[in-house]
Amino acid sequence: MKSLSCGWLTAKQIESARRAIAHTTSRGGKVWLRVFPHKPVTGRGAGVRMGGGKGDVVGHVAVIRPGRILFEIAGVSEGLAHEAFDKASSKLPFPTVIVQRG
Repeated sequence: MKSLSCGWLTAKQIESARRAIAHTTSRGGKVWLRVFPHKPVTGRGAGVRMGGGKGDVVGHVAVIRPGRILFEIAGVSEGLAHEAFDKASSKLPFPTVIVQRG
């Protein structure tokens, strides 16, 4: 599965897509995650005033550019792989396309 636009992919979104793929394939085949959330994201509370420094880390994200391969799958039929990637793509915040190694 390949991204078509740029954005941030949170650790929760990656895990949600991975679980959708695993559920659809009945844990058959092999799945590779090609992205990892390296970038920390900080946040502050809603009622906190200006100043006082940077907020605490609230999560981690992976920075995604167009054309980045997100997931790979092997060992399942082509139809099942398409179904799994369709379900996983609905969990992601940007459009994706399914590509096949030629």
